[in-house]
Amino acid sequence: MNPVQIGDLAIGSGTLLLIAGPCVIEGEEHALGLARAIRQIAARVGMPYVFKASYDKANRTSVRSFRGPGLDDGLRVLRRIREEVGVPILTDIHEPSQAEPVAAVAEVLQIPAFLCRQTDLITAAAATGRVVNIKKGQFMAPSDMRHVLCKATATGNHQIIITERGVSFGYNNLVVDMRAFPIMRTFGHPVVYDVTHSLQLPGAGDGVTSGQAEFIEPMASAGVAAGVDGVFMEVHERPEDARSDAQNALRLDLLEPLLERLLRIHAIARERADRVQP
Repeated sequence: MNPVQIGDLAIGSGTLLLIAGPCVIEGEEHALGLARAIRQIAARVGMPYVFKASYDKANRTSVRSFRGPGLDDGLRVLRRIREEVGVPILTDIHEPSQAEPVAAVAEVLQIPAFLCRQTDLITAAAATGRVVNIKKGQFMAPSDMRHVLCKATATGNHQIIITERGVSFGYNNLVVDMRAFPIMRTFGHPVVYDVTHSLQLPGAGDGVTSGQAEFIEPMASAGVAAGVDGVFMEVHERPEDARSDAQNALRLDLLEPLLERLLRIHAIARERADRVQP
């Protein structure tokens, strides 16, 4: 495993990384407040933390859905969070032209799952030299991600992370195959589990995505036990009021006990991995 450096943090070096924040930037002060709160929780439990939020949700179910503040205002908010809260930033891009301006603010450029085979998008992100987090498409087998990785590393950038977020299973449903984690780790890049997005029920609401937040704890626990290098979760102080992915976000006051549980599981998983290595 080749660790990936995110600012002063490393993923793939044996520690468990937290990537968390609201699905979309709902407002400047709201995003700033959540970033501070999550950072404090991560510090208390001793977990490295990267803030995530989208400036534009370009793949919402309905044209009526809230998309976010847009590129310019969104990057201004993310820059303020990075400077005032002191945490690395992860955000997604949807077009090659967004790579350079986003790379000026965010330490990690994310390729959305639906776009993970878009060659021009991947190479534009990787060419910035920033860390690139590529979400595995809901339509792809874990082994097929090696071709996606080759597109990114062909630019000379090997600071790549792979994220699992579930596989389409019939209509309006996703499942997570726990075999995906060890399969994708054989590629030599850190693997993250996007817990909350994998609990979506895509399009199952009336023009919105439904979700099953009640399964966050068991699914996160299973993923960490399977050996992931990080967990990705959407967190909101009042998920019922969230403007995106309300039904699968983790409530803020449940984050700390969940992280404590995940760190205990991670320690056991690491101990076992160390014993079985030749």
